[in-house]
Amino acid sequence: MSETAAPAVLAPSAAPVPSTVTGSAKPGRRHAARLAVRVLQVLLALFYAVASALPKLIAYSAAVESFDRIGWGSAGMYAIGVLELAGAIALVTPVLQSVAAMALSGLMVGAFIVQLTVFNGQNAATPLVLLVPLVLIAWARREQNARLWGLVRGRM
Repeated sequence: MSETAAPAVLAPSAAPVPSTVTGSAKPGRRHAARLAVRVLQVLLALFYAVASALPKLIAYSAAVESFDRIGWGSAGMYAIGVLELAGAIALVTPVLQSVAAMALSGLMVGAFIVQLTVFNGQNAATPLVLLVPLVLIAWARREQNARLWGLVRGRM
């Protein structure tokens, strides 16, 4: 009643190989990483457009007071608001996303310095917290930045 069957032997080329051995799991990880960076870009764009630029562009009283304390007045407030809104739009524009992340990073370095010098460090961590994902986006999208600069240099 007991049957003994010899295991089937497959030719080496026909043997299935697990994806973890071949490394084919990498494209899935790359896709997940690209998706995560894209979600991060959209969230940051929403933050910069709604929570940061909008109060400045509608002259919300707290924004007006802050820029008066800095000494930049309404012109500086509107200029920073426009830069933040442009950065938010550029963060979700494929050809500009790396440049936008770098530009907004520079803006955050400036905001950090202002928080330290004018506001005695109050809320100085906020620009640094925002700087981390911006640097990550700029790094993740660096190939697009290289292609963009290649196009710019080719035209000059």
